[in-house]
Amino acid sequence: MSRIVVLIGSMRKGGNTDLLAHSFAEGASKKNIVEIVSVSDYNINPCIGCNSCFTREKNQCFQNDDMSAIYDKLRNADIVAVASPVYFYGISTQLKAIIDRLHTPMRNEFHIKELVLMLVGAATLPELFDSIKLQYQLILNFFHLEDRGMVLVRGVKDKGDILKTKALKEAYDLGVSIE
Repeated sequence: MSRIVVLIGSMRKGGNTDLLAHSFAEGASKKNIVEIVSVSDYNINPCIGCNSCFTREKNQCFQNDDMSAIYDKLRNADIVAVASPVYFYGISTQLKAIIDRLHTPMRNEFHIKELVLMLVGAATLPELFDSIKLQYQLILNFFHLEDRGMVLVRGVKDKGDILKTKALKEAYDLGVSIE
């Protein structure tokens, strides 16, 4: 049984990315402990690159926001599943702020071994997810993490469009496959 943190990078509750992530979480919760962390529930400032976390006690960031709660959740995770809408070929700004704030020695306390990537985009271009997949692969390589799978959904724009696809079942099945 693994501890899985699902990071939802959409501000839109009940939107396509939210539905996809919850479907994954439902499947994964069959055999694992799953916690959902939605960017819409937290106030996270972007990293300013000051590197003060490298010298501060317990590597704490000087910013007084909700990131400390997310650090606590990630500290106990074995697997992180990242779900994001795609805006101009990148992940959401709110999710990027969380990822950038992981530039801290505190991440050395994490036990994360595997990642999952779920993306939802309105465009149907074949290369829609390429830049994000490259960044994802670089993160896997740098931290020596295993890719547990991806669910990539194109052509989904309006709220609820994902219900017309097979993506929710694909995400659910991916979740179930994690033991």
